[in-house]
Amino acid sequence: MPSAHLPDRGVVKVSGEDARTFLDGLLTCDMDRVSPRRARLGALLTPQGKILFDFIVFEAPQEIGGGYFLDVTKVFAPDLAKRLAFYRLRARVLIEDKSDALAVVAGWDAPPPADEAGLICEDPRLPALGWRGVVAAEDAAEFATVPPEDYHARRIALGVPEGGRDFLFGEAFPHEALMDQLHGVDFDKGCYVGQEVVSRMQHRGTARTRIVPAVYEGGFAAEAGAEVTAGEKLLGKAGTGARGRGLLMIRLDRAAEALAAGETIRAGGIPVTLDKPDWIGFPFPGGADERI
Repeated sequence: MPSAHLPDRGVVKVSGEDARTFLDGLLTCDMDRVSPRRARLGALLTPQGKILFDFIVFEAPQEIGGGYFLDVTKVFAPDLAKRLAFYRLRARVLIEDKSDALAVVAGWDAPPPADEAGLICEDPRLPALGWRGVVAAEDAAEFATVPPEDYHARRIALGVPEGGRDFLFGEAFPHEALMDQLHGVDFDKGCYVGQEVVSRMQHRGTARTRIVPAVYEGGFAAEAGAEVTAGEKLLGKAGTGARGRGLLMIRLDRAAEALAAGETIRAGGIPVTLDKPDWIGFPFPGGADERI
């Protein structure tokens, strides 16, 4: 059973009697859909609807103290804790950066370990990603049967982006980062920060820029941030890549026009083929369902 410790991930804990309602009024995910056996992808947005932080939300059972644990990019965990504290006002919540005491692990191709190992759930984004968990930092080595690069190669091959790697915080909308496809935005929940913009994009179908998976010619991937082009046109930028596959944030309409004209799409100068996974539901450049 391959599993990996993800040392680039940190954990912010939110606890207290108002924790659920406090988070529900801020995050893109519906906190009523989070339970000790079910995690949820979510984000905290700017009022303009752009992603400040993305994370996976876990809930601890009451018998071990309860509370919510946000699995977030580690270097941004202190900023997330500060931003949540900014919104606290009179809410009866405690916000703590627990990144030194807790660790994030992930595994795939086998059932998740027993609950006693920590907060362990199926990955809420995509079943093929396997399971994910928050464990005590001193126990993380027990899960490191493969290096974290193996996890990221699998994530990239499946087409799943990650904030700070495949898009910049403060610049991307949830739709652009595929959060609408990966169960990270609950459109039927109550108000949250940035909701008006996100709801408008959903109902009007105005997301022209998206992250899409791609296969590189020759087995090498461009560096993150490299330009994605077709002829003289700039389509967007490359995200992370591994083992000949990668993620690209591109304008869908420009990519569709380029493919229709028979032009080659390149990332960092390397030819790529856009590769639609079966879980993506929006019109894909070059696909039979294309109407962009």
